[in-house]
Amino acid sequence: MISDATVDELQPVGAQIRDLRKARGVTLQGLADKIGRSIGYVSQIERNISDVSIPVLKEVAEALDVSINWFFQGNASAPVEERDLIVRAGNRRKLEFAGTGMVEELLSPNFSGAFELILGTFAPGAATGSEKYTRSGEVGGYLISGELELDVGERNFRLYPGDAFTYPSTDPHRCWNPGEDEAVVLWVLSPPSY
Repeated sequence: MISDATVDELQPVGAQIRDLRKARGVTLQGLADKIGRSIGYVSQIERNISDVSIPVLKEVAEALDVSINWFFQGNASAPVEERDLIVRAGNRRKLEFAGTGMVEELLSPNFSGAFELILGTFAPGAATGSEKYTRSGEVGGYLISGELELDVGERNFRLYPGDAFTYPSTDPHRCWNPGEDEAVVLWVLSPPSY
């Protein structure tokens, strides 16, 4: 059985996909078929040669029967009195999208609440993916620093530090950093399914 245990050193998301795929007894061809991609593309993802966007990681997670949250890693231990309440700055679980310039840090202490908090960092040019995607629930965000382009449905918005937004995540959406500086976003997702 695959557990939600975290590791002390961050493992690239491609290696996590490979390990999970093998643990599930799924071949490269089987995973490629399930997500509608080529075997070469899946192999490149697993070797961290090709970028992994949020929509593709979501497809992989569904194909391997886990939540996308499974890919967050890091040392998430906390003193007993803080568990399920506090996430210290040096104790966040992280998800690094190899080759994309995107890192997400889980600010929520668990996945059992009504929403999930994530701190997203986008390097210049980094994006959630080249295509819009959907999920269930709602998304909210607050741009802490940098610039962010946000597409929701047919609308496009340029956001600056201090700007906030919400939208139904059932609307096709994507975002990227068009600026020359890192963009940092505080995300709120409901329900907590990334």
